[in-house]
Amino acid sequence: MEKIKKASESLTVMTNIVLPNETNSLRNLFGGELLARMDRCASISAARHCERRVVTASVNHVSFNHPIPEGGIVVLESKVSRAFSTSMEIYVEVWLDDPINQTKTHTNEGIYTFVAVDEFNRPIPIPQLEPETEIEKQRYEGAMRRKELSLILSGRMKPSESVELKKLFNS
Repeated sequence: MEKIKKASESLTVMTNIVLPNETNSLRNLFGGELLARMDRCASISAARHCERRVVTASVNHVSFNHPIPEGGIVVLESKVSRAFSTSMEIYVEVWLDDPINQTKTHTNEGIYTFVAVDEFNRPIPIPQLEPETEIEKQRYEGAMRRKELSLILSGRMKPSESVELKKLFNS
């Protein structure tokens, strides 16, 4: 029987403070530093899901909506949003936590793709995913459209072969 895992089993939460050497000339966290943190967080979620070594296959989307200032407390939360045969999509959310004013601001988000690999770095099958919450179900459904779009843009799929994107445009 094929193993099915819940999205919550891959939940990863990382918390850091923004130090002066991690900031740009505006004293905000470097975008590249944030991307590295997001990649690490997503890789832990991916490894938790498949219980294997994983590698980053692509960064599919990143939004920088709000700057994160020096001294800010950054909270990253990631979960697997969908598992395919050997790859999985990971959704990462970034928050600025202000414990003094008791606020938490959503600042950034990203979508990463990871592949599980064996000891020879060859892709291997992974467990399927069962979304639990409404937002997990929405992300799960959207993941197939994002995968098809990525395959089309990379030339590995013809637009005429799309199933989910056609549904989106023909509705």
